[in-house]
This record gives sequence, structure tokens and C-alpha cells, in this order.
Amino acid sequence: MPSDEAAFDLTVRPWLPVLREDGTEDELSLLEVFVEAGQVRRLLGDVPTQELALLRLLLAVLHDVVDGPVDLDDWQRLWEDGLPLDGPDGIAAYLDRHRQRFDLLHPETPFFQTAGLRTEKDEVASLDRLVADVPNGTRFFTMRAHGVQRLSFAEAARWVVHAHAFDTSGIKTGAAGDTRAKGGKVYPQGVGWTGNLGGIFVDGANLRETLLLNLIAFDTPGFRVDAGADRPAWRHPPPGPQEMEPLELSRRPGGVRDLYTWQSRRVRLACDHDGVTGVVLAYGDPLAPRNMHQREPMTAWRRSPAQEKKLGEPQVYLPREHDPAASAWRGLGALVAGRVAGAGQRQEAAEIVRPRILDWVARLTVEGDFPEDFLVRTRLVGAQYGTQQSVIDEVVDDAITMPVVLLHQRDSLLGQAAIDAVDDAKQAVDVLGDLAADLARAIGADPEPARAHATTLGFGMLDGPFREWLTALSPEDEPQSQRAQWQERARRIVGRLGDQEVRDAGEGAWEGRVVQTKSGQELWLNAPRADATFRHRLRKVLPGVGPEPAGREVEEQPMEAAS
Repeated sequence: MPSDEAAFDLTVRPWLPVLREDGTEDELSLLEVFVEAGQVRRLLGDVPTQELALLRLLLAVLHDVVDGPVDLDDWQRLWEDGLPLDGPDGIAAYLDRHRQRFDLLHPETPFFQTAGLRTEKDEVASLDRLVADVPNGTRFFTMRAHGVQRLSFAEAARWVVHAHAFDTSGIKTGAAGDTRAKGGKVYPQGVGWTGNLGGIFVDGANLRETLLLNLIAFDTPGFRVDAGADRPAWRHPPPGPQEMEPLELSRRPGGVRDLYTWQSRRVRLACDHDGVTGVVLAYGDPLAPRNMHQREPMTAWRRSPAQEKKLGEPQVYLPREHDPAASAWRGLGALVAGRVAGAGQRQEAAEIVRPRILDWVARLTVEGDFPEDFLVRTRLVGAQYGTQQSVIDEVVDDAITMPVVLLHQRDSLLGQAAIDAVDDAKQAVDVLGDLAADLARAIGADPEPARAHATTLGFGMLDGPFREWLTALSPEDEPQSQRAQWQERARRIVGRLGDQEVRDAGEGAWEGRVVQTKSGQELWLNAPRADATFRHRLRKVLPGVGPEPAGREVEEQPMEAAS
């Protein structure tokens, strides 16, 4: 172990990886990253989830430095004057006051760790437990196929932050002194807090803008912060091996500073003079995600009828996780509207609550100085867990750019047109999938693999054009006219894909065969009939305002779906 005099002060030692505006990569200290935020494009991470965890750490610092922002005026001064770096109430002075808690190797209060944490048998685990990109039985597509033997202090600091945010669940070795331990083990307590979320944040032109755009004002409607109770981890007493006392846990989290630095785990790094060689990693403070939608702003939320029934509660909201198989724009409805059509008229609670961080950005144009054509680049980052949440199966990292006017509640027509355009795309891809399935049936093949392939291809070909169309939406033009333009473009793209499906079908599909419909009727299904049905359905779901795109003109009526 390093001597008592050893230190790795994160406020002055480089450990945060960044991408500079000129495209070069660098590592900065905690103070430097704020000082140079205007010259840094964004944080980098060893994995995308690490970037989100580090961003939330920086936001916790900034929220605590300004003790807010209290309201929009408070925030506007920061946007105009810059980050508060100097002076007795600035970032530099703040970090200096809390320097001891940001020392990774401090003998009593090591950063985000528990001094003296040990197991009953004094076991020290491999660093594979800490590093999220170590494969679980799969050695492909990783830079760490043979595990992790050693980490630099800078790397280890990043992974400690990541562990509190995204560590897996499963059975863990119990820490000595932890009353939850039974037979030296603690049974699953859930993933790190941020791992519950479908993480969402707003990406600015540089890190300074990103920090400020996500620095939500405390008076934002639907957002809750308990004055005086919301403190980051380094302003709470250092944790022991056991979980927080039930009474204290019932009063927390107090707000975003608490949530962004929530101590989901108990950690101690095993080090020598040159770096980190092992880790003790145990469960920390549990935090259920149920009904945290007024405190956690970086995720959308969904109502859970199953949990409402189970718990006997009238409303239960859970984080809306990302789907790794779907591009970000396909979930646009949860970002733009965050509600189901008609729910407001029925006086029902919303089925989806959009991220408060997007409510906040919309407010910047409604009440602030941002123009309505200001483009919001929304990043989606999250982890998908597998095998009872004991491993990370996939990491989601996607982005969608849209005019902020789409987020306005006062004028929802353009936002609704964008949501409807997503539905247009989904229906068109479904029609393409039906064509591929019919062509497979025409030769006696299994239709589902053909449908799945065509659906994936359809969404892939629409991805770029939809993002381009979405970015160009304008509040100056009639919403339905802009939607019709998208329908025409989508119809051309999907129509060409349908042409290719028919051309590739082969002679057997052109000859066809007798199939049975769902109602029990028999009909002759071949490529021309499947093509005719496809074009009829495509015109129906994508009427647009223009003429039918070039292709074979057919007058046949659609056939009934085959079984």
C-alpha cells in the first residue's frame, strides 16, 4: 500500500478524459475541466456509460457551487457570464475546501470509497469486478480480453465513479460489519442508481454549454429539491461498511446533488506505489427507482400498472429504459410529448413523463432568450443488463437533434407532427415487412426471418433521412405540410426497398403457391400479388401530397393476410 503521505488529488491531478475542439484527446484535473470547459468539445469515457457518470459528477459540483440555480434569472447570469471559477464562492475555492474528500488515496476519507473496507477473510477481488468492459465469457470486441491486472490511479478513479452509477447486481461478497451479509454473502440489491435509468442529457456545442444546459433550475415545474437536504456525497459523513440507517434513507435523496453522487456501493481500492491492483466491492445504499420522477431529471418515466396493482398504489412510475435495438428517433414520443393522446381530457395521469431535463430546455425558449429554432442535441446513454442484472449485456449510445420548439407545451402541433411522422415510418416498415413475409410464403419458406430482415433494413434506410427531416423542421411552416413532405420521402425510400425485395424473390415466388388466409380461405399467392398489396398499403399509410412514386402501376385490391 502507498504510505500515509501518498495522495492522488483529483482536483489537481489529471484523470478526466476529454475531446478538445481541435480533435485531440487529453486528460484534465477536476479544476482544469471547469477552467477549460469552453475549449473542450466533450468528456470521453472508457465506455459511454462512464461519460454519463462523470458528467453527473461535474453537475453535482456545479449545482453545489452555485447552490442552485434557484431560478431562470440565476441560470441566465451563468449563461451570460460563464462558469463561476474565481472568488470565495467560485469553483476553485469550493474544490480547495473539499480537497480532502477528492483524494483517491486519503487514509481516512478516500474519494467515493470506505476506508478500511474488508471482507471477513480479507479477500481482495480482481479489478475485473470494477471495469465494466471486461467480457463475461465473451472475449470478442473488447480491449481487455484477458482481464485487468492493474489500473493507473486516474483510470481507477473513473471506474470508481462508474461503479456507483452502473455496477451490476447479483450476489456479492459481504463486507465485515455489514448486517446484510449472510454466510459472507449479500444477495442481490439492484444495480447502481444510474443503471436503472434510460439516461438522457442535452449535448451542447462544447462542455461549458453541456454543463449549463443540463444545470436544471430548482424552480422548474414538476421538479423537486429539498432545500438544505440536497448535498453531494462529499458533504455527507464518510460511509461505513453498512447501509444507511433506515430513518436517514427515508429522508433521501434530497435532490440532484444527492442522486448524481449516490453511493450505491462500498468500495476500497487496493494499491501499491505505482497504481491499483485490486478492489473490495460491496453493496452500499439501496435506492428503489419507484416514483422518483420529480427528483431524477435525466430519464423518461412510464406508468407501471403491474406495480400499481402489486403495491396497491394509485400511480407508480418507473424509469423508461432504452431499447438497444431501436434508434433514438423511434422513441421520440417519450421525449417530445411524454403523454398519451386524450389522457389529459380524461383527467388521467400521464402514461409517460418526459425527462425533466427536456422540460427545462423547453423553458429556456418559452421564458428565456433562446430562439425557437435552437437545435437541441439529445444524447441517450444507458446500460441493458442480463441474467438477473448480474452482467451488462449492451450499452446504448445514440443521439437525436431537433428544434427546441418541438418541446413546447403551449404549441404542440409541430411536436405532434414529428411524433406522427415516427408512426408513419413504423407503419411503412411494417408494410415492407409484410411484403417480405408474403414473398417467403409464396415459396413455402418461414416468413418471420424475411420479415425481420426487411424491417431492420427499412429502419436503417429511414434513419438518416428522418434525422435530417427532423432537424429541418420549422415553426414557420405548417406542421402537416412538413409531415406530408416526410411521407413522400419515406414512400420513395420504402418503395425502392419493396422493388428490390420483389426483384430478389426468385422464380419460385413469381410462380407462387396456394396459401390459406387467417379466415380459412385459400388464395394463390405470388410475387405480383404480394407487390400489388404492398403498394396499396404503402399509399394508404403514406399518402403524402404528391403523386405515386415511379414503379409498377397496379390496380389490384389488397389480399387478406395469409396465415
